[in-house]
Amino acid sequence: MKVINNLKKNTIILLFITILILYIVLKDDWINIINTLKTIDIKLICLSFLSFFLSVSIKGYSNYLIINQKDKISLREAIKHNIIIQFFNGITPFSTGGQPMEIYMITEHNISLPKATNYSVQSFIFYQLALVICGIFAIIYNFVFKIFPKVKYLKILVFLGFIINLLVALILLLIANSKKSTNKFCNITKKICHKFKIKKKDSEIEEKFMDLYNGFRQLSKNKALTIIGIGLNIVSLLFLYLVPLFIVYSMGDFTSLNIAETLTSSAYIFLVGAFIPIPGSSGGIEYGFTQFFGNFIPKNKISAVLLIWRFITYYLAVALGGIVFSLEKKVK
Repeated sequence: MKVINNLKKNTIILLFITILILYIVLKDDWINIINTLKTIDIKLICLSFLSFFLSVSIKGYSNYLIINQKDKISLREAIKHNIIIQFFNGITPFSTGGQPMEIYMITEHNISLPKATNYSVQSFIFYQLALVICGIFAIIYNFVFKIFPKVKYLKILVFLGFIINLLVALILLLIANSKKSTNKFCNITKKICHKFKIKKKDSEIEEKFMDLYNGFRQLSKNKALTIIGIGLNIVSLLFLYLVPLFIVYSMGDFTSLNIAETLTSSAYIFLVGAFIPIPGSSGGIEYGFTQFFGNFIPKNKISAVLLIWRFITYYLAVALGGIVFSLEKKVK
């Protein structure tokens, strides 16, 4: 009951934020936005939807490979899990709701809780490493070509976001190195929780760190899966990052953006989004989009591109995940 109430509360907050953002985006330029939307090429806009669903499906395929190391789950179920995860990530701060739901859904396939947790941890490791790799290439590209001359302060946030994600990846690798390192980071975390009076039992913290350690141990036995899993997560991110390019193409503009600028801008936006402690990083991620892509997309199109991009990559994903989750509950 408490979980359902939290879902309702987060959904109401999300709805309020959505209305506020729509008002801010539309209030000064709504006639131009509507006229721009009328000119969209349906065939090309479908590429945006396809790119997003390929991103979700490839991530689902990565999870399918992880689980099928020792257990059995269909590719259809793995992709369905990832669709539902979009809903729980989308309505919780810092996307914290997805992993517990992922673990629960895996256990529904007669897989033990320790195994399900282990598989979810492995999926997180692949995604985190892929995110850092994409971030490295984006920062290098911007450093060489200096494509964002007017977003000085946002670039600082991007750099901080990259450092945080890099530190997470490094800590994961240190945990993987030895049980001694795992225990050290576990003790540091417990001290931080005690100091700031964060309500976490020591046993819960120890359990989380052991989950990470066991997940790495499992991956160390299958290096081929590790390479394939990270590679699939990189490809999944690239398809997600390419969505704005196809939206701009659908408006008949084939010159404002190229692939490298699109990938770099998208990577920067999602790094900025890591700082926004509300569902979907709403507000900050829209601002980041207009600032980064505003360097390339004409002013008379940027708001329309933003609305479509946010609808495809967030609101549609949340809605579809919620629908699939509701149907799943009714069936069971």
